[in-house]
Amino acid sequence: MKKYLLPAVLLLAGCNLTTAAQDRRPSHYTHSNQIVSAYSYYGWSESTHRKELEELVGVDPVETEWCAAFVNAILRREGIEGSDSVSEYPLTARSFLSWGMAVKEPKSGDVIIFPRGEPWQGHVGFYVRTALVDGIEQYVILGGNQNNSVSVDYYPASKAIGIRRIP
Repeated sequence: MKKYLLPAVLLLAGCNLTTAAQDRRPSHYTHSNQIVSAYSYYGWSESTHRKELEELVGVDPVETEWCAAFVNAILRREGIEGSDSVSEYPLTARSFLSWGMAVKEPKSGDVIIFPRGEPWQGHVGFYVRTALVDGIEQYVILGGNQNNSVSVDYYPASKAIGIRRIP
């Protein structure tokens, strides 16, 4: 699948997108505190911010998959209990399947879980918005350990295995 990656500032700022990625966000759209907080780490990578990321997420990002640790760290920063409040394995993306309230339609800041690899593995990040790319609905996700950094990326909406909202 061809991805149209625009600078995160454009994705988050509310600009109009090209016809390649049609924006489906209402004009009155605002971002949640989680998005604003997570975006403050945008661009931090395992290679350039290893120590800072380790301090933030509590694990060495080079040695440990850290997407769930990043989501938990942002939630803690916002005064919200993370998946460690409901799971013995809070460093796994799928630990968020038991966290919060299940919803069908995502809103800014919701936590979305995707499958990856083995049945216990996955990826988790914060929902920013929905885009239509080559006729396929994509969730724009702000998260950690996306290309070894805090970044924004597209994931097929149909692949999401959970959408969770802050309890």
